[in-house]
Amino acid sequence: ADGVVMAGDRRATMGNLIANRAIEKVHPADAYSLVGIAGSASIGIELMRLFQVELEHYEKIEGAMLSLDGKANRLASMIRGNLGAAMQGLAVVPLFAGYDLAVSDPAKAGRIFSFDVTGGPYEETGYDAIGSGSLFAKAALKKRFRPGLSTQEAIRLAVEALYDAADDDTATGGPDLTRRIFPVVMTATAEGTYRLSEEEAAAVAEAVVAARMENPGG
Repeated sequence: ADGVVMAGDRRATMGNLIANRAIEKVHPADAYSLVGIAGSASIGIELMRLFQVELEHYEKIEGAMLSLDGKANRLASMIRGNLGAAMQGLAVVPLFAGYDLAVSDPAKAGRIFSFDVTGGPYEETGYDAIGSGSLFAKAALKKRFRPGLSTQEAIRLAVEALYDAADDDTATGGPDLTRRIFPVVMTATAEGTYRLSEEEAAAVAEAVVAARMENPGG
């Protein structure tokens, strides 16, 4: 109801091995937008950082923030520029979402954009997911999403979807209660972007795990 929520698991894989248990796949693109990455981790992180710099540079030069559509189109162009590497197996497919300051109704200001490997941007309605576990995450979201969720409801739903993805996809990491590694969860609203603290993310993740102990299917 107030914008968008984006959450990402923390696992990076190398073939059948876990390469990193605490990678961060969700980041602020600027003050009102978020970007998540899936695919080749190193290229994805480089692309995300360059995207952040370009948005900041535009704002400093023009004295105004690029529109949300403009940001999505710029990210699409950057993905298209990586097409040669993608054809060699080093693909990156991001997820972009943000709060559109040009929209007066907060319930409609949260917007989500997905992309294909050639850079095509597609605006999504309500929810979306990327990565190897996206099939399971989207299935979970499809059953439980409804318009007008509160921020806390949307956060819980996002973590539930990650739990379901990790349950069926080996490349998606679930909440690690032993190592205290929890999903990265961020929001973008009229007040700007916000990342849940470790304590806040832990509380949501632990509540989801506890509920699944009683009802594994959710």
